[in-house]
Amino acid sequence: MNRVLVVNSGSSSLKYAVVDADSGDTIADGIVERIGEEDGGVPDHAAALQAAFDELDDDMTGLVAVGHRVVHGGPDLYEPTLVDDAVVARIDELSPLAPLHNPPALLGIEVARRALPDLPHIAVFDTAFFHDLPPAAATYAIDRDLAAKWGIRRYGFHGTSHQYVSEQAAEFLGAPLDSLRQIVLHLGNGASASVIVGGRPVETSMGLTPMEGLVMGTRSGDLDPGIYAYLWRTAKMSVDDIESMLNRRSGMLGLGGHIDFRVVHRQIASGDAAAQLAYDVYIHRLRKYIGAYLAVLGTADVITFTAGVGENDAAVRRDALSGMTALGVELDEQLNADPRREARRISTDDSATTVLVIPTDEELAIARACVSLLTNRS
Repeated sequence: MNRVLVVNSGSSSLKYAVVDADSGDTIADGIVERIGEEDGGVPDHAAALQAAFDELDDDMTGLVAVGHRVVHGGPDLYEPTLVDDAVVARIDELSPLAPLHNPPALLGIEVARRALPDLPHIAVFDTAFFHDLPPAAATYAIDRDLAAKWGIRRYGFHGTSHQYVSEQAAEFLGAPLDSLRQIVLHLGNGASASVIVGGRPVETSMGLTPMEGLVMGTRSGDLDPGIYAYLWRTAKMSVDDIESMLNRRSGMLGLGGHIDFRVVHRQIASGDAAAQLAYDVYIHRLRKYIGAYLAVLGTADVITFTAGVGENDAAVRRDALSGMTALGVELDEQLNADPRREARRISTDDSATTVLVIPTDEELAIARACVSLLTNRS
């Protein structure tokens, strides 16, 4: 068996899983939360990783690698990469592009390398799948020399999930991947959309950082860049305060006070106007992107929902696609309401575009990327 320990280290949490890359089975998984909080019981990432080891125990036997999810790889880290000191330094240099994600990933890498020094540690980057976006999609309309000097382009994120789900959609449909025009909607606390043609991405909603695009749990998504200057000049907010607000206190949380859609739906049912507006803004932005992506494609063969909200919230799926029959998209209400947590079709038989729900499995995708790298090196 090719067992891989997959580590996804956040600022105050550490997710882990032991995955058999050959069978696709998850041997064990878990999460350590509230790292560093006074009443959390876990003082730092080293203690969190030790807690994970204690929980995994015998499941650690036979590991071939440790795979690390790293959000931003910049312009030059776009393949699964063996971690060494130079790679660690480069990930650190890229931290300003993903301040919520790269620093805790580095903590996880450093702690895991010390704890498991005899295993290869491999970084798998969220941006990798979108590295070869067409220039028209990757390029911002700013001074080209400035953009080139500072590596400013649209990088895209959640790439591991978008790639995995698009491949699973092809398998579910029994169709060649290179024959499909797909829209993938990764809707979780972080949310992104992509257009994938023939297995390769041609458009995605996130950009230089993971803040662009859809409304998210705590992130704003798209906004007028003039807002930065306005808040700096008029509200006398610092750049750091503005960035923190847009990353941590915006999106569904900033508008309605909650990031859990189950709570949002309950608040709407009770007549909460703020929750209703937050939901309406979320759906409006999502529909704008779906419409734009249908225009990019002409027609879509398949639209797939994935991640926590996409997989579990039938109302979001319904409202995102309602009224699109003329565009070739028609949901089956009964299939959409089916709560099963498995790959399934939710469109009508007459729908020109097939609509799917497919659970993502980033841990398996990372594990397989690690094994592929090791196999190619041997």
